[in-house]
Amino acid sequence: MPFSTLHSALNQRAATGLLRTRRTVSSPASPHVMVDGKSYLSFCSNDYLGLANHPQLITALQQGAQQWGVGAGAAHLVSGHTAAHHELEVVLAAFVSKPAALLFSTGYLANLGVVQALVGRGDTVYADKLNHASLNDAMLLSRANIKRYRHNDVAHLSQLLQKTTGVGRKLIITDAVFSMDGDLARLPELLALCEQHDAWLLVDDAHGFGVLGEQGRGVLSHYALNNPRIIYMATLGKAAGVSGAFVAAEQVVIDTLLQNARTYIYTTASPPALASALIASLYLIKQDEWRRVQLQKLITQLRVGLKNLPWKLLPSDTPIQALIVGENNAVLELSSALRARGIWVPAIRPPTVPLGTARLRISLSAAHSTQDVDQLCNALHEIKR
Repeated sequence: MPFSTLHSALNQRAATGLLRTRRTVSSPASPHVMVDGKSYLSFCSNDYLGLANHPQLITALQQGAQQWGVGAGAAHLVSGHTAAHHELEVVLAAFVSKPAALLFSTGYLANLGVVQALVGRGDTVYADKLNHASLNDAMLLSRANIKRYRHNDVAHLSQLLQKTTGVGRKLIITDAVFSMDGDLARLPELLALCEQHDAWLLVDDAHGFGVLGEQGRGVLSHYALNNPRIIYMATLGKAAGVSGAFVAAEQVVIDTLLQNARTYIYTTASPPALASALIASLYLIKQDEWRRVQLQKLITQLRVGLKNLPWKLLPSDTPIQALIVGENNAVLELSSALRARGIWVPAIRPPTVPLGTARLRISLSAAHSTQDVDQLCNALHEIKR
């Protein structure tokens, strides 16, 4: 039976500390959750602003369901594009200072759709080596030529661009906030290279939208960038607290995606009630500056509290704080020791991160308290002994 090869592969993953497992959460997204029947202080969620269980979003979702029902019933280009979807696209485009926006069901689908719609055989994609898996898969499926540059190494990217010959399109793709390290892409320098080499810049701001920039408008606001070469993607299930993603760009780019982005064309539209909830979320993102202030306070507190530990804390001014442990089994043991103390922090291992850099990925939320952060720091210092 061919199942024997599957069993063998799974056993090998388990032996090397790479077997993935799921845990069942039986409470809403919050710093304090019930997991497999036990209460934990959680540092696992990307709900950076604490909006995923906000009463105003719940009410907006309920009202949206009453007005629009549960499902959209069809793809956007058939009959699934409602007035709620359209209003959200208009609001999102204005929020990130782009001419137009297009909704996708997930950030993964958005990246797949954009890259494959804009480049193909004879074109070239330039990608940061630490980009998210969705960007990596998108460039592979596009069939374009692929050039990967060392993480945040603008000089290396410049060399690759200079060596490129031919008349094909050029697309630089990068995370804005790198999801496993928490550092930021050097977007002003990347944009300068785009200008020099007549390229587009696709920015995946999954972890910056709502957190960075004036009123949480994202990484482009953070860097004060407004350039037609930039194609901006952000997800709506992290800081926005709901679900989905959008791409914002020049109208001609959005029109092109509407014609050619297969993951948009051939996917049923997301429930319109989610659009209603997201409009309410955008209002809170803009108005509640205290959430970003609280986040920065907690980030500073955590980084001070994790000094003098045997594990390396990567530089990051974002809610993503990576504590490098190294070996797979060692990080699993550390994560397990925290769980025994009622704290849930995920152990991240290859291939999600490079070999030898297994880590705890600590995610902070504005909903955490200073006491929550103290509890985590004290537990890690206790374990190190």
